[in-house]
Amino acid sequence: MTTPATEETHSNKNEVLNEETTYPCSCHCGSITFTATLSPPLPEQQVIECNCSICRRAGYLLVFTPKNNVKFQNDSQTRLSKYRFNSKQVDHLFCGYCGSSLGIDFRDFRQGGYGISVRAFDNVDLDKLTYQKKDGKAVIPPYSDLSGVQWGLDNAEKEVKVNNQAEGI
Repeated sequence: MTTPATEETHSNKNEVLNEETTYPCSCHCGSITFTATLSPPLPEQQVIECNCSICRRAGYLLVFTPKNNVKFQNDSQTRLSKYRFNSKQVDHLFCGYCGSSLGIDFRDFRQGGYGISVRAFDNVDLDKLTYQKKDGKAVIPPYSDLSGVQWGLDNAEKEVKVNNQAEGI
């Protein structure tokens, strides 16, 4: 069992300037393991609980961190499965073996950081965290509820490409 590791940055006067804590994270089956370093530490973070269709279905409870603060162990990153929908600007990350939702890779959107689901953090008591509810359903249409339509949209897009190739377009 691993526990979070805390590091403090001090000024010349020995004041704590920035406390970083590194948390072990994983999917349910253990195929994907990584660490996420947060500043401030998780108990001081506002964990985002969004009600948009993807966050609700994935069960995301998100904290945000720069990409260089997430370190995948061994070849875990190669085993990540990704899901994109609608504008396809971000990758929703999950384990292809057990299906655990791990978070969001914002790629170039949102300064290229990660939104990591605290449900992936090992040994964290979710009842002791502070949550901030976001009404993504109302704020970010048309992303609000595309559940059940992306498969059809993707297939229609493929069909258009096939038809265009057949017609030499």
